[in-house]
Amino acid sequence: MPAFSCKVDSPPCLYYPRPVTQPSLFNTVQWTVTRLTARIRKTIEDDSALQDLWVRGEISNLSRPASGHIYFTLKDSGASLRAVMWKLNAAKMKLPLRDGMEVEAHGSIGVYETGGQYQLYADLIRPVGEGALYAEFLRLKALLESEGLFDADRKRPIPELPRRIGIVTSATGAALRDMLNTLRRRLPLAEVILAPSPVQGVDAPPALVSALERLNRLDLRPDVILAARGGGSIEDLWAFNDERVVRAIAASEIPVICGVGHETDFTLADFAADLRAPTPTAAAELATSITLFDLASSMSDLGQRMEIALTNLVQQGRIALSNIESRIRFHSPARQLQSERQRVDECSRRAISAQAHRLRLEAGRMGGLRKRLDALNPFQVLARGYAVVTKTDGSLIRNVNQAKANEPIQVRVSDGTFGAQITQSTANSQ
Repeated sequence: MPAFSCKVDSPPCLYYPRPVTQPSLFNTVQWTVTRLTARIRKTIEDDSALQDLWVRGEISNLSRPASGHIYFTLKDSGASLRAVMWKLNAAKMKLPLRDGMEVEAHGSIGVYETGGQYQLYADLIRPVGEGALYAEFLRLKALLESEGLFDADRKRPIPELPRRIGIVTSATGAALRDMLNTLRRRLPLAEVILAPSPVQGVDAPPALVSALERLNRLDLRPDVILAARGGGSIEDLWAFNDERVVRAIAASEIPVICGVGHETDFTLADFAADLRAPTPTAAAELATSITLFDLASSMSDLGQRMEIALTNLVQQGRIALSNIESRIRFHSPARQLQSERQRVDECSRRAISAQAHRLRLEAGRMGGLRKRLDALNPFQVLARGYAVVTKTDGSLIRNVNQAKANEPIQVRVSDGTFGAQITQSTANSQ
């Protein structure tokens, strides 16, 4: 980002007054104060270099009205600049401001038209020197990231139920007490191994590296390591941005959870660790994802599941035994004899039924034949009033041409025969 600052040792600017001239006799463009101020404001705000800059100076005339905004002046030996920070940005700032404090303010230059003055609209304020640390932070981050120390595929899973937990932090800090209280409350069965180390100052980086290496060399090594400390400024947390510490965390054979500072604080150790926690207490919570309550609940669930499994096993045994008994009964000789007896009875019933059915069919067929014979029996025809006429030699007279006058004939009716004589024959006309 472009920097904007005033140099104390700059030579003074020379002012050359314009020569006094006579006003023009012709009409010139006349500006109102409002239009002119708006024009100046647009000119300033259209300059991209003035909309993203850092300004270094000393705070004076600091004011915090009830609105929540912050008003102050940045000054050096040569000039002063009015500045304002709106409520939303002021609420997020952790740095306590005071008059006489030298800071670097980031923001944009604009014009307050009502007062007719230009001013800095600040959105971020940091102490002098923090900018250099942040630049070093970015340089180290880019270097270590290019080597793959922050890659997600190299991070290892955190064990759900650690038996031993290593802690790297100050032995006298509040962070240790918070983590111990959390571990005692959540998983008192776990053994805690403390590798004390300073967490601030020039002696902290090598001590932190040594503590991590000691935990990795133990015969009974921890299942997970917590590297943590409480909150502070960027200078206070800088030990966890040290390249030696970051490389030691990445090289640890034991998974590392890093909980440094507050939720908004990020260090290079957070990126190298296998898991980042927003606070030391949160690091202890993440290391004990399964608590004592969870274990008790799991034991209760396992007991219930075992009881259900045993009940099901007994029930399945009973069903299997019943099936075996059924199979034995099915294959027993008595069972087979009963089946054969039933089969003989069934065959007998079927034979009797088939024979009766066959007799009914034959009786029906005989009745049909009888009816057909009766229909063809000539005596049945004689019973309806017809007669059979034969000559004395027994030949049938079928037409009138065979009948001769005065010839004797025999007439047979349904109940007997009598003689007759032909007296006359007449043929039917067609």
